[in-house]
Amino acid sequence: MTMKMAPGITEATASGVENITWNILGQTYVPKQLSDNSLSWHATFPPGTFVPPHVHPTQDEFVYMLEGTLDFWLDGKELQAGAGALARLPMGIPHGIFNKSGRIVTCLFWVSPTRKLFDLFQKIHNVPDPNEVVRLAALHEVDFLPPPSA
Repeated sequence: MTMKMAPGITEATASGVENITWNILGQTYVPKQLSDNSLSWHATFPPGTFVPPHVHPTQDEFVYMLEGTLDFWLDGKELQAGAGALARLPMGIPHGIFNKSGRIVTCLFWVSPTRKLFDLFQKIHNVPDPNEVVRLAALHEVDFLPPPSA
């Protein structure tokens, strides 16, 4: 099935595409736009939450920082992005995202193309078991990396 983007405005409200709000790994994601070519979502990262290191083999990912600061692990390098910065996470490059700031962080994510990410978020919404999230992610073209050796 082909999804084309409809023209228009997505209002700055709590609801997004199909009035969906996801709880993903302790963060709140609100999808704002969906088509075959891209998916965007507003994200709220409470203090101490993170997305473990992973790879999108079929998508480029972007994070535009609205408020606060996130730490990124990008291809083995530690980087930090604050309000107004854009993080570019190319396909195939390992990355992780961490809120170590002690404050709530808000940002806008998008990926291109969409591939299976919307379906993955639907499947892992409110899933409390990290191992199940990792298993489902692998079925949807997101590969989490093993934890570092102690």
